[in-house]
Amino acid sequence: MEINKEFVLTWDHYMELGAVICVVIAILILLYHEYRVMQIKDYKEKYDYVNLNEIRYFWFAMIAVIVALGFVANSFATGKIITHGMLWFYVRIFITACFIVIGYVAFYSMVRIYYPHYVEKRLIKLRNKPRISPAGNEMRKLSEEEEDAHLDAQQIAEEASSIHSIDYDVWIDEKTGYKKIEKYESYLHAEQCPNCGFYTFKITREEVAEKPTDHSGGLLVKHYRCDYCNHREARETKLSALSKNVA
Repeated sequence: MEINKEFVLTWDHYMELGAVICVVIAILILLYHEYRVMQIKDYKEKYDYVNLNEIRYFWFAMIAVIVALGFVANSFATGKIITHGMLWFYVRIFITACFIVIGYVAFYSMVRIYYPHYVEKRLIKLRNKPRISPAGNEMRKLSEEEEDAHLDAQQIAEEASSIHSIDYDVWIDEKTGYKKIEKYESYLHAEQCPNCGFYTFKITREEVAEKPTDHSGGLLVKHYRCDYCNHREARETKLSALSKNVA
């Protein structure tokens, strides 16, 4: 098949240009995400934004990088194409498309399995970052035992929900008495799987085995499943008596 040398060289030029554009897009996506995080002043709001968006934006950036690699690969072996004809031009396109698909699957698995570990570390840091009260004082995060006295009956009911568990953090300004209660939805988080070690271990359902009363505690059973190795496990959580948790 007759080769058009000028066409092939022009094609390579646009492939290289496309690769550069895709890399720039990937960088801009990550910079935009970090800019949005920096714009949020409240740590709880920052936590929620990172929890809901960081993996998604990172994956968008990875897609742009994968396409960039495809463009670069589609500019290789130009000399062979010019020497042996246009058939090799189409072969190069086919091989490049195959590698893009393989790269997409490989990167998707990496992002799904490995990246949540990094995000979880960032979330823990944000959740434990000292809060500042309206008076400008650094607040103290109460322990699980201490915070029970500051939660009302409705909040206790949410923590004992048979649908999805809710966790609360209570921060206190010990100089002024100002109190801040932050609500976290546990089912949105992945934990480290005890079987495979990846951060793909999530709550699938919960059930209240024993309901708490005003005088006795209850028992919540959380059922976990790993998205990677399919390991399943049930864990029990003790619920405090309702009368002890009403402020």
